[in-house]
Amino acid sequence: MDNPTHATGLPITKRIPPAGRKISQQVGQRHETRYAVLVNDMLNDFVHGKLRSNRASHIIPKLKALLEAARKKDIPIFYCNDEHEIFDPELKIWGPHAIKFTPGSEVIHELEPRSTDFMVPKRSYGSFDNTNLYELLRSVYEGRGANTLIITGIHTHICVKHTAYGGFIRGFNMIIPEDSVTAFTEENHKSGLQYIKENYGATIKRTSTLLSELK
Repeated sequence: MDNPTHATGLPITKRIPPAGRKISQQVGQRHETRYAVLVNDMLNDFVHGKLRSNRASHIIPKLKALLEAARKKDIPIFYCNDEHEIFDPELKIWGPHAIKFTPGSEVIHELEPRSTDFMVPKRSYGSFDNTNLYELLRSVYEGRGANTLIITGIHTHICVKHTAYGGFIRGFNMIIPEDSVTAFTEENHKSGLQYIKENYGATIKRTSTLLSELK
C-alpha cells in the first residue's frame, strides 16, 4: 500500500513508539514530577549590604527549611547568583552591587550551598539569560531533566519574575512559595506574584504546604 501524502505531495510520516515501550509508559514518564529548586540572589549585598531589603531576613527560615527538605529528597538545588562586571547595564539603574569576586556577591552564610548544589552565575535579572541553567536542569535526574521549578529568593517583581519568564518559555511547570520570595515592599511582592501567576501560569502556595507535599 502506498504511503499517504500531504496536500503538498510530501509523504506523511507517522511517529511510532520505540520497540518494547508502551505508550502508557511514555505518558507516565511525561507526568512524573521532577522538582528543582532555584534560589535567586540570596546574597550578602541583597540581604545585608548595598541593596539590602529589610524584608529579606523574613524569608530565610522558610527557605532554609525548604532547602533542607529538598536535600533529603535528593531534589537538585540551583543557586542563581548575580556576579556583575562593572559595565553591566543593570548597574546603571541600581548602582554597583554583587560585583564578581567581592563578598557582596557571596551567598549569605545562613543558606550556604553544599558541594552537591549547582552554582549558576548571572549578570542580568533572569537566571536563564546567558547562563547554562537550562542545560543543567536538563542534565539532572539521570538525564531525564527537571520539569517543575520551585522558584525562591529575591526580588519577586524583578529577578524572580524574569526567571519565571525564562522557565515559562522553556515549558517548565513552576511553583512560587510566596513566603520564600520577597521584594522591597509588600506592593512589589504582591504585584510580582500576581503577574507571574496570571501571565506564566505559576502555582502560588505557602512554603508549609509545599513542605507537606514533599514528604
